[in-house]
Amino acid sequence: MTSVARTNQLLYQAELLLTIEPGDDEHATARRMALEEAALGQLGLALDSVLREVTEHTDLPHEGWQAWLRATGVNVAELERLRALSRDPESWLGILLARLQALHGADGVARRDARAGLIASAGAPSLGDTLRWCHREFKALLPALREGSSEW
Repeated sequence: MTSVARTNQLLYQAELLLTIEPGDDEHATARRMALEEAALGQLGLALDSVLREVTEHTDLPHEGWQAWLRATGVNVAELERLRALSRDPESWLGILLARLQALHGADGVARRDARAGLIASAGAPSLGDTLRWCHREFKALLPALREGSSEW
């Protein structure tokens, strides 16, 4: 499988996970939390895959998205663009990275909905809604990243 195909596959799988309804039985909350964390994991894998895509023309070893986003002295325009996004805590990538870090923590990232009895809430969006937004933004940026990388 090519790196482009792998990235597409991972993004599609994340999208599928985000569209599954958790149901309304006694396992619905646990199912929703599992689907959200699974989708987040897939988005993390997709990020790793797209970084592999945009750096495959270099002779640098691929050490995963954490290392690539922290690395200095690697001048790849697409990588710099992603690094800039990662430093903005309000960007889709900044938010995604914060959720990925929480996913690997002891508490995870999915939460039980404490507001289940409320009709409307002005609070923060749900994890699922946040991940759907990150997914849309990721997919919207992907063609520009690929175009720059293919020029090499």
